[in-house]
Amino acid sequence: MYFKIPSGTSRGILKTKETWFLVLEKDGKKGFGECGLFKGLSIDDRPDFEQKLKWVCQHINEGLEELLLKTIEFPSIQIGLEQAFLSLNSTSSFELFPSKFLESDRGIDINGLIWMGDKQFMKDQIKEKIQEGFRCIKMKIGAIDFQTELTLLQAIRKEYSVNDIQLRVDANGAFKPFEALEKLSRLSKYNIHSIEQPIQKKQTQEMAALCEKSPIPIALDEELIGIFDSYQKNKILQMIQPQFIILKPSLVGGFKGSQEWIDLAKKSNINWWVTSALESNIGLNAIAQWTYTLKNKMPQGLGTGSLFTNNFECPLEVKNGYLYYHKKKNWNINLR
Repeated sequence: MYFKIPSGTSRGILKTKETWFLVLEKDGKKGFGECGLFKGLSIDDRPDFEQKLKWVCQHINEGLEELLLKTIEFPSIQIGLEQAFLSLNSTSSFELFPSKFLESDRGIDINGLIWMGDKQFMKDQIKEKIQEGFRCIKMKIGAIDFQTELTLLQAIRKEYSVNDIQLRVDANGAFKPFEALEKLSRLSKYNIHSIEQPIQKKQTQEMAALCEKSPIPIALDEELIGIFDSYQKNKILQMIQPQFIILKPSLVGGFKGSQEWIDLAKKSNINWWVTSALESNIGLNAIAQWTYTLKNKMPQGLGTGSLFTNNFECPLEVKNGYLYYHKKKNWNINLR
């Protein structure tokens, strides 16, 4: 997939997104699934990924449940399998989770994503998202001067109160543990809803201390990647005790793996929301439909479908800060 505009994160500039698709066929019906591999972030970004994907294709007749067990260390393949089997067995290849979302007038509240860049670029994005009707804005921070980022947040708050615009920030682990609390304190002046992954993952004690002391609620994101065992999932939640967790199904074991995280979080009174991970419209469609069935009223992170030049035409549409599915619009899929 090719980005319309190179997109900045604390890990660098993204220009392309490697994307794999599973296509199943039975009795003339096709099922489509997207394996949302995210280079540099996915736990299954490893040399044998393509080999494992070929193995899956060769053993597809073993069935979904057996294949999910045998791909436990390949979450992006797992979600591709879940989608492909759901698609094959649905009356419509792209209506995987029946709900009122598919009736066109029921949308999903989503956040508007602000990519990193120079001050003017980020300022222009903020203005654009507000004009488009978003009531929740998520701003990636940590790649440019911190004071400049604070100035941008201050400018938003001068014009829009916390009742007008909800502000989320995503540090992608950019802060050092020794400086994180001081930076969180400075951010808190602008009524920030939450901050995603302020420090790098696998610093459990430091993250737990931040969650206890931070003036801003902390959401775990990357921290969840690579944990497959239910006991270990629960252990990390109990040790860190975050205010939120963020589920990227392509990175944490598909729908089944994400649901397990949600169930554990609920038992510990930890809130959550779902975020896409730069999937094409095939993957985004499946994740959005699944998300709607969860009935979480918080803004979700599902607004990445318009980022690519070569995405598929589909019924998904973002309007006034909501993601809709318009059944009258057709899919245009051309997979060679």
